[in-house]
Amino acid sequence: MTEIVPFEAEAKLDWIAMARAIEAGHDLPPAQVTDTFLYRGDDTLLNRSAWIEGLGIAVKVATIFPGNQGPSVNGAVNLLSDTDGTLEAVVDFHLVTKWKTAADSLLGAMKLARPDSREILIVGAGNVASSLREAYGAGFPQARFTVWNRSREGAERLKARHADIEIAEDLEQAVARADIVTCATMAKAPVVRGDWLRPGAHLDLIGAFTPQMREADDRALQRARIFVDARATTLDHIGELKIPLEAGAIAREDVVAEFSEPELFRRESDEEITLFKNGGGAHLDLMVARHILDRWRSA
Repeated sequence: MTEIVPFEAEAKLDWIAMARAIEAGHDLPPAQVTDTFLYRGDDTLLNRSAWIEGLGIAVKVATIFPGNQGPSVNGAVNLLSDTDGTLEAVVDFHLVTKWKTAADSLLGAMKLARPDSREILIVGAGNVASSLREAYGAGFPQARFTVWNRSREGAERLKARHADIEIAEDLEQAVARADIVTCATMAKAPVVRGDWLRPGAHLDLIGAFTPQMREADDRALQRARIFVDARATTLDHIGELKIPLEAGAIAREDVVAEFSEPELFRRESDEEITLFKNGGGAHLDLMVARHILDRWRSA
């Protein structure tokens, strides 16, 4: 029987365990991953598939319609058996996306941000921002949180969900104060400037997912040691790295490591700036969906 795993399954999840599940997934044989994109104006259809021996197969279809009045990202996640290819489960798309996106960034920060980070700035105030408040709150429980958003109204909505968040009026000043800057916007041009970052800061970039989108300028990339969740899903597909690579602002060898290289994936000093590009990828959807299914089946 194919199991249907609803959003309510998140009652059995926690952020640290999910981040560790992603970390453990990278100890398995390398994933085979394929991404395809279709576009209609600002609307996007993203089809992601992954196969990891010992973990199974995931096929995720995502639609991104920025003009929606309700959720702008929707879709479906199918989890198939590694043994015989049968459909094991259909896992709620929004549950997988929420936990994959924020846990991916949390794992990056747990490895790269200074452990004593106390000031966390969230840039953007959509649904992902709320997930980031939950995830980073689990990983950095002593931290204070600030949000900056293009509209004050959006920031107020986030504060209504998380009362301890402060609202920043000036982005430059907020970035300059932050130990961690996590950026989840729909920006097509940079909103975070590298010259604003303080020594020792960690910059987490989430929002860009098309070849035209980016959230940080060239200076941020040039000042930082750059890390990605996976080269295959970021360097040649997402504008955050694709654009500066093509312009010669950075080189491919400037990307220090991906998650599958744990011996290289680390901060080397308290003063260096680290930058993590969260590109997602179906292999992460597979790791997360499998963990969710395991937790759903647990007593």
